[in-house]
Amino acid sequence: MRLSYAIYILKCSDNTFYTGYTANVANRLKAHNNKQVHYTKSRLPVKLINIIEFNDKQKAYDFERYLKTGSGIAFRNKHLI
Repeated sequence: MRLSYAIYILKCSDNTFYTGYTANVANRLKAHNNKQVHYTKSRLPVKLINIIEFNDKQKAYDFERYLKTGSGIAFRNKHLI
C-alpha cells in the first residue's frame, strides 16, 4: 500500500490563509479545530479551500515550501483558491 501525502489550504476567519502538509487530512483538520495548531487557534473557524494529493512525500513537502514563498503565494491566489 502506498501512502498519500497532502498539501491543504485553509481560509481562516480573519481572511488569512494557512497552507499545511500532512499524511492524514482528517486528523490534521481535527487538530486545527481543537486549537492545537498555533497559527489557526485564534483564527477559528477555518474553512478547507483545497487539497492537493501526492504519492511522493518529498514532492509534497517541496510544493508546500514553494506555496509559502512570494511566487508560491501568487500561484496559490491565482490557481488554488
